[in-house]
Amino acid sequence: MIATLAPAKPKLLTAEDLLRLDSKGVKGELIRGEFCETMGVGLKHGEIVINLGILVGAVVKPRKLGRMFGSDVGVILERDPDTVREPDFALISAERMPLVEESYSYSEIVPDLVVEIASPGDSRRAVNDKARMWRSYGVPLVWTIFANPRSVEVQRADGSITTLYEDDVLDGGEILPGFAVPVSDIFDL
Repeated sequence: MIATLAPAKPKLLTAEDLLRLDSKGVKGELIRGEFCETMGVGLKHGEIVINLGILVGAVVKPRKLGRMFGSDVGVILERDPDTVREPDFALISAERMPLVEESYSYSEIVPDLVVEIASPGDSRRAVNDKARMWRSYGVPLVWTIFANPRSVEVQRADGSITTLYEDDVLDGGEILPGFAVPVSDIFDL
């Protein structure tokens, strides 16, 4: 009789394991407990995140509407096995996450707004899949930003998907009342 060995299953990690890895400089996300390494992003990607922080912050901060987070902030979407994903930009309303609450862990509150920014090496399908993933976990508003052509795909809670281009105006709807900026401002502030 010949014995065959089954391939070893990878050790599933927890959100706490991922946080420990991050403190050692290992960057990544968890998808159902499996580690997926993430890479640094380019200059334009970082600039868009900062532009969003300035533009969204101009509405959020004075009105104390919520808390904004940039890249590398993990959101726990599932437990046992754990899924932790990192939006490029996110907003959680003050009603759902008090402004005074401090945490040095990942968020266990699903954001109200998530923004994903396509990097040059990302396929359009992969970025759209990630946006759909956020919607499947209950994020009511997802903006997906593409550099070529300069555009924003808006997915809303009602299931509608709209693509806006540089000359169009992006608004925050019910999630971000009072927010309305030209799409071009996201790319060049």
